Amino acid sequence: MQPALTVKSQVTIPKAIRQFLGIGPGDRVLFEPLPNNRVALRAYHTPTKARAKPVDPITAMIGAATRKVRTEDVMRMTRGDDWNKA
Repeated sequence: MQPALTVKSQVTIPKAIRQFLGIGPGDRVLFEPLPNNRVALRAYHTPTKARAKPVDPITAMIGAATRKVRTEDVMRMTRGDDWNKA
């Protein structure tokens, strides 16, 4: 990956690097000078920036069903007609 510097001294961060850092449009990054003419790039998250709180996947599904199906019908669809036979 060798992106070129634009006339405005800008460079596009390759998609694989953006994904690795977890950054997107509007996010900030830090450039840290290192020895041997190297620079480290890392994501910068300000303390005031609202971080998305992880959502419980079960809670996220509440109200997601689009059809009203009885439990007996679901059991019949997933386990067959004789699901309740002993």
